[in-house]
Amino acid sequence: MGKLKQCWSSMLVLAMVVIGTGAVPITYLQSAVAKGAVCLDGSAPAYHFDKGFGTGVNNWIVHMEGGGWCTDVASCIKRKGTMKGSSKFMNKDFGFSGILGGKQNTNPDFYNWNRIKVRYCDGSSFTGNVAAVNPANKLFFRGARVWRAVIDDLMAKGMKNAQNAILSGCSAGALAAILHCDTFRAILPRTARVKCVSDAGYFIHGKDISGGSYIQSYYSKVVALHGSAKSLPVSCTSKMKPELCFFPQYVVPSMRTPLFVINAAFDSWQIKNVLAPTGVDKRKEWANCKLDLKKCSAAQLKTVQGFRDQMMRALSPIHSTPSRGLFLDSCHAHCQGGSAASWSGAKGPQVANTKISKAVGNWFYGRSAFQKIDCPSPICNPTCPAISTDE
Repeated sequence: MGKLKQCWSSMLVLAMVVIGTGAVPITYLQSAVAKGAVCLDGSAPAYHFDKGFGTGVNNWIVHMEGGGWCTDVASCIKRKGTMKGSSKFMNKDFGFSGILGGKQNTNPDFYNWNRIKVRYCDGSSFTGNVAAVNPANKLFFRGARVWRAVIDDLMAKGMKNAQNAILSGCSAGALAAILHCDTFRAILPRTARVKCVSDAGYFIHGKDISGGSYIQSYYSKVVALHGSAKSLPVSCTSKMKPELCFFPQYVVPSMRTPLFVINAAFDSWQIKNVLAPTGVDKRKEWANCKLDLKKCSAAQLKTVQGFRDQMMRALSPIHSTPSRGLFLDSCHAHCQGGSAASWSGAKGPQVANTKISKAVGNWFYGRSAFQKIDCPSPICNPTCPAISTDE
């Protein structure tokens, strides 16, 4: 029994050491509940905050978690029983790495900043704002309120004195970074250098394999259910249907704040859900191809290449402004800035012999501009890793 107790004690110590290494504890924003800024299930929003030090004490990076969307009551009810819809199910500690990493050798430009990961629990890219709650389903569509409550709390904790700041995110969180970018800039001190970074959030208004746009109808449902229209940039909604303002290609042209886009030309999520969504692929002819491009037929590869062409056209607003940045690799990946390996690792993706971390850091500090596009095929870049699903 003594040996067993000693074994458990050793395992506990080891677990504490592992969790403590780079792990950042959760902060529940209980004060937001009274403001109606809550997750889908009505629980308090949450974030993880690793305080800055040294020269980074007045620098801030607010990174929004990704995790898709919910489009109807049924999918939102299912979601509220998970950490993507309720803070009750969120892990208490989160290891920071990649763009949020706290080590100088893997994140040289931002390692000592105040680094925040905002948990995603609303299913609308932080755009929902419906006051009423249906007693039948008890769903709260309050993503926009959550975003503002978190930002206000961080301002009170020192971000009001920011000298440098970045609003970033992965996937659905990266889309939120684009949608809230100018508002973030307006909230922070006028004297601060403020920019935004989107990692795999440049979802395109693309055609699917049937010739239609499944993704537009999908976003239309998100916007209608969550009441997102009033939270989207007015510069876009004043010109077109609100669901179209979920597509960065229509929001970016009128953005005033500098934006850096990290994206894969053959984005694995978009290949699966924009180009060949299951709802359109009735015969499941794309079931294998969209998960592994090596399993595509010659005809399918041509269609995939056509998707890259759509991506290139959608990115034209980025090229048109020198203050914007672009790292477009030809990997079949999604969210590449969340791990140290892909952010700055020796085997991470490179474009123009440059790693993501260096491209973003140089761009942010104005050391050099970066708008680089990779070689054109999905097998042309040997630095591309296996499919990435950081979030």
